[in-house]
Amino acid sequence: MPKQKTIPELKAEIAASERQLAQLRHKQQQLENRRSYYEKGDRRKRAHRLITRGAAIESVAPLAKILTETEFYAFAEKALALPEVKGLLRLYGELQDLYQLYLGQETAG
Repeated sequence: MPKQKTIPELKAEIAASERQLAQLRHKQQQLENRRSYYEKGDRRKRAHRLITRGAAIESVAPLAKILTETEFYAFAEKALALPEVKGLLRLYGELQDLYQLYLGQETAG
């Protein structure tokens, strides 16, 4: 039969467990802060990309500024559905894939 612990031993165990729990909670908070930081960074990058692309559209199609949001979305859907535009987007996607493949081989070799 195991020896029973004294009250001071039990209090010391409780204190050690409480310290460990506080450390683990602190570590959990650090990890949550890090996750939030990276997610916020992703949101900032996305917002920046959307803003710069919207500005690019307005610079090449100044009349897009006068469209309402609904009209702009309808215009964008129609413009992006044109076969020529779909072909260009597909081509750019393929070029991007080839470039990524090239970069992967360059770093491996």
